[in-house]
Amino acid sequence: MTTQDRYQVFTDEEWARIEPLLPSNTGKRARPFENNCRIVEGIVYRYRAGIAWRDLPREQFGPWQTVWKRHRRYAADGTWDRVLAQVLSNADAAGDIDWNVSVDGTISRAHQHATNTTRPDQHTGGYVELQESARFAG
Repeated sequence: MTTQDRYQVFTDEEWARIEPLLPSNTGKRARPFENNCRIVEGIVYRYRAGIAWRDLPREQFGPWQTVWKRHRRYAADGTWDRVLAQVLSNADAAGDIDWNVSVDGTISRAHQHATNTTRPDQHTGGYVELQESARFAG
């Protein structure tokens, strides 16, 4: 495994499916996007590795500011939403997604004020609580 392979996120086949979904600046009067694949792989690598933007390896992905700006632009203009919708649609049509979901209820918690019931051992203050405090004080 070479160093470059370590940072590669997409296969050529995967990138061929994603690239047409990304905006291009063809016909626009702006600086052309440089190596879109490298930038998008930097975005994915950052989330996969759980690192800060500033910690992106510059040699593999370029300046972190460029990667961050592209991510921000794609998030703001809905590009990521369109990419996700298209990839999910294609995978679902191919039968590659199992839509079964399992939820473990033992870790589902609600805030104590999420219910309108009272517990018998719970007092909310007021006269009863003051009487009990006086009784235990002496």
